[in-house]
Amino acid sequence: MNRNRKRTAAAVLISVVIIVLALYFLQRLLMPKYMTDVVEGAMVAEYYDEEKDHDVIFIGDCELYENISPVTLWEEYGINSYIRGSAQQLIWQSYYLMEETFTYEKPDVVVFNVLSMKYDEPQKETYNRMTLDGMKWSRSKIADIQASMTEEENFLEYVFPILRYHSRWNELTWDDIKYFWKRDKVTHNGYYMRLDVLPAENVPEGKVLADYKFGENAYYYLDKMVKLCEDNGVELVLVKAPSLYPYWYDEWDEQMVDYAREHNLKYYNFLKVTDEIGLDFNMDTYDAGLHLNLSGAQKLSSYFGKILAEECGLKSRRGEAALEQSWKEKCQDYEEEIERQQKGWE
Repeated sequence: MNRNRKRTAAAVLISVVIIVLALYFLQRLLMPKYMTDVVEGAMVAEYYDEEKDHDVIFIGDCELYENISPVTLWEEYGINSYIRGSAQQLIWQSYYLMEETFTYEKPDVVVFNVLSMKYDEPQKETYNRMTLDGMKWSRSKIADIQASMTEEENFLEYVFPILRYHSRWNELTWDDIKYFWKRDKVTHNGYYMRLDVLPAENVPEGKVLADYKFGENAYYYLDKMVKLCEDNGVELVLVKAPSLYPYWYDEWDEQMVDYAREHNLKYYNFLKVTDEIGLDFNMDTYDAGLHLNLSGAQKLSSYFGKILAEECGLKSRRGEAALEQSWKEKCQDYEEEIERQQKGWE
């Protein structure tokens, strides 16, 4: 009798293991890979493969990951940086990414782009997924999911993505097989490179708003960022990237100036110094002023790098053998990517 019970128990256990493994492989197959069309969904996960010894961590939306080049910061200033960016990254998502980052490393400076202050509540599941699915499981990720979910979303679908993606059968492509186990890198230390040019013409003016004040929820998470950085001995720097659209209102800018003054923070609105930076929106944007292309990102990075060195006190780390070797390889990948994109136009 005991032998039969053991055999039954073993059979049940084996069956459970097989089912769990089958569901795991099925889930991995059905989840989006973000390798070709919408690469922004692959960005958050790339951070975990990096050596965690950065001087600067940039946290925010596309106004950082398309406008700042960590390679330029290294080559010109010896600054070791990384961008933890994702598409339409909301301020609470930035906060929890910052919180999670501090469990891995304590950079000297964290730079946050303030455009997301315009959002005071969850927006779209599609963008939520591009940030949240790439995070490793932690208390920060759990809190991030809870803060980000729209009314239509379900927490269990984040815990078990197969519940969300089970209907992707008819959308599967060769990429889902090719990148089943391992995905290619889509960024250079978080920077998404574009070399093409589309001049900024007929940029729309901002519409008149009924209320220009940022919401309570946005300020709540900005306050939490300030405290988190203070508690960890990290300097928080606020920036507004020089993107021409979405429109950045003077009333919004005044609020950030006042907030930075009240909390003893540095705030840089790069829209006000585009001439000093040397930006030419006929040549330095690839999508009519929404984001900078490579030449624009390198100009902004060169300008901001000087600020980070002189006003934030970051020292060059040239001469550190391991770091030099790492950046030698990163710079080579960067140049090869430039060549690939140039050849793509020929």
